[in-house]
Amino acid sequence: MARIVVAMSGGVDSSVTAALLKHQGHDVIGVTLNVWPDEATGPGQPDDGTRSKACCGISAVDDARRVADALDIPYYVLNFRDLFREYVIADFVREYTRGRTPNPCVRCNQHVKFRPVLQRAAALGAEYVATGHYVRRDQDPLTGRFRLRKAKDRSKDQSYVLFPMQQEELARTLFPLGDYAKAETRRLAETFGLSVAGKPESMEICFVPDNKYGRYVAAQAPGAAQPGPILDSQGRYLGEHPGILHFTVGQRKGLGLTSAEPLFVLAIEPERNAVIVGSDGDLLCHDLLADGLNLVALPELTEPLRCLARIRYRMQEAPATLEPAPEHGLDAVRVRFDDPQRAITPGQAVVFYDGDVVLGGATIASTQPSEVSRDMAPPVAAGRTRP
Repeated sequence: MARIVVAMSGGVDSSVTAALLKHQGHDVIGVTLNVWPDEATGPGQPDDGTRSKACCGISAVDDARRVADALDIPYYVLNFRDLFREYVIADFVREYTRGRTPNPCVRCNQHVKFRPVLQRAAALGAEYVATGHYVRRDQDPLTGRFRLRKAKDRSKDQSYVLFPMQQEELARTLFPLGDYAKAETRRLAETFGLSVAGKPESMEICFVPDNKYGRYVAAQAPGAAQPGPILDSQGRYLGEHPGILHFTVGQRKGLGLTSAEPLFVLAIEPERNAVIVGSDGDLLCHDLLADGLNLVALPELTEPLRCLARIRYRMQEAPATLEPAPEHGLDAVRVRFDDPQRAITPGQAVVFYDGDVVLGGATIASTQPSEVSRDMAPPVAAGRTRP
């Protein structure tokens, strides 16, 4: 049996993870990451009670400690607040002020939840870290590389947000819930007599408890919300916006415009402080460029590769061709979809699959018009879409 550190968020998934491993006879140690920032209830963020419901909220430690006591396992709280502020919150604010839409869960997994926890686990004499993520891990019998695979419960699969994991991290990380459905996890929580068995799902972004992203960013970066023009795809002035940080590609609500046809955000141009809008059909793109490539199942990418690609957490993958784009950087790739995709958003992740195996992923940098409209469109700057 192994000594395993379980990252416990105070929710049902990580609690069942700890209970399963303890039941299997492992030497389990529970830890909770204290990442909750003071500024989450600072200017523009009144505590309306939702703070305690977040995955890293003030109740997480209490819930996790109760579970650890019930399981009779050692329990510690790790102070990762500075790390979280630097790599997750600062990145979130910086990206929104650049007109991009980041995925903080990806950044948290990349910089906070695994490598630093593995370092603490080693200091405690643990061989592995385990989490409550719904994903499976195995080892390729041909290459020996550790792989991420989709969870059995596809509706809960979290492989998309784990693509930045490195081989040395995967070698020492366990995901016991990968073969369980969410309903089975809740039944196990009841069987183990865990107090969190009926606890609701945590919020999507823990440090923005009211989901008012623009307001949060404006509070963190005073002066960043500068009014600017709303333009159509031909550059015609349609109105004024209160700041680009309030918008994301594909957005329809909150534009403050009157139009015979629905208008959507096509692109955000920070250099002009402009929001570009157009019809829903204008959001379709075949091609994207991405950077920050991390390969999981593959040792390298040297030539075009057929795959399935996902550009958003809650969506189905689409057939595409993945190829290196060294002219844009050593870690840059180009993705060409067989069919145009709607609202490809700079700052979000694009993750590549072979069946249920994660090949790797990257961060979307820019898009190109779909083939259907390309011949009709005047030249457009990289990362901007036009009819």
